[in-house]
Amino acid sequence: MASTSSLSLSNSLLARSVSHHAPASHSSDHRPAASSSSPAQIPIAALRRRFLQRQIRAAAIETLAPAETSLVDNSVNTIRFLAVDAVENANSGHPGLPMGCAPMGHVLYDEFIKFNPKNPYWFNRDRFVLSAGHGCMLQYALLHLAGYDSCKLEDLKSFRQWGSKTPGHPENFETPGVEVTTGPLGQGIANAVGLALAEKHLAARFNKPDCEIVDHYTYCILGDGCQMEGVAHEACSLAGHWGLGKLIALYDDNHISIDGDTEIAFTEDVSKRFEALGWHVIWVKNGNNGYDEIRAAIKEAKSVKDKPTMIKITTTIGYGSPNKSNSYAVHGSALGAKEVDATRKFLGWPHEPFHVPDDVKKHWSRHIPEGASLESEWNEKFAAYEQKYKEEADVLKSIITGELPAGWEKALPNTPEERNIRFGVREHGMGAICNGIARHCPGMIPYCATFFVFTDYMRAAIRISALSQSRVIYVMTHDSIGLGEDGPTHQPIEHLASFRAMPNVLMLRPADGNETSGAYRVAILNKKRPSVLALSRQKVPLIAGTSIEGVEKGGYIVSDNSSDNKPDVILMGTGTELELAVEAAHELRKEGKAVRVVSLVSWELFGEQSAEYKESVLPEDVTARVSIEAASTFGWERMVGSKGKAIGIDSFGASAPAPVLYKELGITAQAVIAAAKELC
Repeated sequence: MASTSSLSLSNSLLARSVSHHAPASHSSDHRPAASSSSPAQIPIAALRRRFLQRQIRAAAIETLAPAETSLVDNSVNTIRFLAVDAVENANSGHPGLPMGCAPMGHVLYDEFIKFNPKNPYWFNRDRFVLSAGHGCMLQYALLHLAGYDSCKLEDLKSFRQWGSKTPGHPENFETPGVEVTTGPLGQGIANAVGLALAEKHLAARFNKPDCEIVDHYTYCILGDGCQMEGVAHEACSLAGHWGLGKLIALYDDNHISIDGDTEIAFTEDVSKRFEALGWHVIWVKNGNNGYDEIRAAIKEAKSVKDKPTMIKITTTIGYGSPNKSNSYAVHGSALGAKEVDATRKFLGWPHEPFHVPDDVKKHWSRHIPEGASLESEWNEKFAAYEQKYKEEADVLKSIITGELPAGWEKALPNTPEERNIRFGVREHGMGAICNGIARHCPGMIPYCATFFVFTDYMRAAIRISALSQSRVIYVMTHDSIGLGEDGPTHQPIEHLASFRAMPNVLMLRPADGNETSGAYRVAILNKKRPSVLALSRQKVPLIAGTSIEGVEKGGYIVSDNSSDNKPDVILMGTGTELELAVEAAHELRKEGKAVRVVSLVSWELFGEQSAEYKESVLPEDVTARVSIEAASTFGWERMVGSKGKAIGIDSFGASAPAPVLYKELGITAQAVIAAAKELC
């Protein structure tokens, strides 16, 4: 019964798909029944007929024709087969998107994107983001043809292998020419919004009526999966609100996701949604070989200055594969040798794997001298700008290079004026957009802020910050049960531990104004990792012994009445609880105890210090150790050791005034004193 129902559902979805996407004259077309015949045994004419029958999208049905031998067709098929061959060679990857998106990729990179292959970091280049990062062989193939040194033929042959420059999803720190790290769907389009916002911001600050020194576009290819993710909606809503006219998104409308046909879960009108978000929308009905349509759409998008543009391009996933195109079977696995052979026959591609025809090489080779010329022209333009506007030029150069201006530390207590971005209530989008801003150029240092508990909504973006080595500063307030009456839904418990566990993240919980300035300084100086600053809601006093310099060490001695590095007990704390450790130490010293108080503002920084320094702060022989933190005790055993005691909260909080919560949950100086007395 279940299988019958499933079959009925599949048939009804197929019928809906045909009627919805195909013109009336083709409304009776159906997918052919499965055949056990080997593709290699089927005549090429039959393969073409089967391929044509499989296309149920309007674009495919209206325009498919045998592949031509034109230069553009040759180039497009080169892109397709570089992707097919690399995935086949690795026996791993996603060939479907590159096969379907090769036409838009060719037109975009060959005719529109402004770049210099020999200097991937030239400032005024256009930015390209492949939000549908699983289709990364599309980007690697384009970078290879364009002459980037990061994607030579041997790199394509080592796709998805250990130590290669062509990982399974685009990674900016591995592959020059890749702007941002993408993979989790939706993140890339949000990064693209950040890149476009950075361009608009810099253009507003530095362009002059007689010289537009900042002038570049951000292009992005995204797919159905990206469109389904909430982060994409958050970011695209902001892009429309901000009127990012130099953001152009090409939507690969192939109606296939990892689950199968999108009819089973995604039937909204994406075009109308984007129009409602304030975007200009264009539909290219033939993305398979409608080069002129794609070209015209991009030109139209560039003519729209006051809003971003989404170009919906209807394609066939796995275009050219007679038996797997237009199905999820081509989404996430190699075609297989027989299907590769059948695809070669259908598309008239007799070449060996990884072959690039001479006419294609010659055509694409022009991008190297053209790119150098574009950069040289811009350098001359900047030199003239610098002569007329030296002060502005110096600031812009510091942003481009990432060199901090002299005296920047003196401004630590202030927030820079007129640079606030109002994200609304869009935590995930905010984090991902900040990643894009950070990746635009080294001197763009974004920070974003919300309640610490709502890092739950932006954790994926923070993880990408860490993975892509992006200097984003996450300023998280209301960091504990100290926020009080709002209750456990808003009270972080496990969050500190979770970010301490995340690679390449600096988790900082300063105790007072000195440590907060120190934490911000550390965050600015760490260029290749994000920082999370957990700040309290409640007021805190300035604690004697804290310092900006101490924060740089991650852990340091705040007070100590011991000698010879032999305290009776070591009390450790972070954030608002450091004050409780100091209070407990004061009482214990009245009883004759030698007590050391240590601030452990950042475990990561402390772990990076020398063994000698760590021994000077936490001597191995002193096993009487007590920690206090209004959060989960998970991980504190690393600091207090097997004989020490960790005071914390290993349950959810509650709704009550903060002082009551601290008392009821045992986060008090008295609890520290009692624990210390048990140990020494």
